Amino acid sequence: MDFGLVLQTDPPASEVVSLMKRAEAGGFTYGWTFDSCVLWQEPFVIYSRILAETSRLTVGPMVTNPGTRTWEVTASTFATLNDMYGNRTVCGIGRGDSAMRVAGRRPHTLARISEAMKVIRALGRGDEADLGGGTTVKFPWVRDGAHLPVWMAAYGPKALKMAGEEADGFILQLADPFLTEWMVKAVRAAAVAAGRAPSEVRICVAAPAYVTEDDSPGALAQAREQCRWFGGMVGNHVADLVSTYGRDSGMVPQELTDYIAAREGYDYAHHGRAGNPDTAFVPDEIVDRFCLVGPASAHVDKLLRLRELGVDQFALYAMHDAKEAVIDAYADAVIPVLNARPADRHQPTGPRQEQAATPA
Repeated sequence: MDFGLVLQTDPPASEVVSLMKRAEAGGFTYGWTFDSCVLWQEPFVIYSRILAETSRLTVGPMVTNPGTRTWEVTASTFATLNDMYGNRTVCGIGRGDSAMRVAGRRPHTLARISEAMKVIRALGRGDEADLGGGTTVKFPWVRDGAHLPVWMAAYGPKALKMAGEEADGFILQLADPFLTEWMVKAVRAAAVAAGRAPSEVRICVAAPAYVTEDDSPGALAQAREQCRWFGGMVGNHVADLVSTYGRDSGMVPQELTDYIAAREGYDYAHHGRAGNPDTAFVPDEIVDRFCLVGPASAHVDKLLRLRELGVDQFALYAMHDAKEAVIDAYADAVIPVLNARPADRHQPTGPRQEQAATPA
């Protein structure tokens, strides 16, 4: 299983770079950031620094959208980074939640995402692409061998179908095994129906993780409060699904819609941040289901279940008060276990030197 670190690009950018370097040293292979230019700093500028100061990390947005930048600009930015640092980017894309709404615009349609994915992928690898209205362009400077995978974030049935048909990867922003199984099956069924092998679509689960010293009530309460914001963020997408399909349509699992009944509103000024006052409606049960909280052993157990369901990557949201500690805990006690050979899986791993302690 691959592991990714997901950060917001809050200033100073040097801290984002430092955390990504720490993650790579600890065995993470992907570095993701939010992409919402009003709320946070421009990620692509920071990607250049991350790539320059790491050697293996693949970086990209979780997620960009088809409207913040024109498609040729997005593709050119990725292609430039790949030309400089060697095919080490991935384009995560979605409808555009915070990036569009804080600018007074609506998230994009699936049809527009489909068109954008095709153009960005083609231009990024040096092929021709139609920008619309018959205008075909090609980057003459892209070298042979260039590659740009495009991964799509999705929740609803139509989006899941499109991810299976068209995307190189599927990003699911929650870590509930029941819902993961339901959605992975939908994506893979769509891939097969489109004549693709299911393995052509990489599966990435993204969620907050908070490692505690033990499973005492106090430790778990602290972890849940630091991760409760995530249920509110997911709730934005669920609310869109309910408005489209209806609460009892059967098109979206009831487990995904029930908890937003008490949702009253959402202020993007607190988007993706611990202590978000608009996420008080999120119950502990949802935090436990959608996130990974508790001792490292509990994280390992849940990740093993997710891997059995076909998850190729776990991308860890570190929007809480223990960023360095969770990176180190995963480096010491989670990644080595998940990626050990079967005979080595139960061998103990010792703590690394000169690293921050796991939060209590």
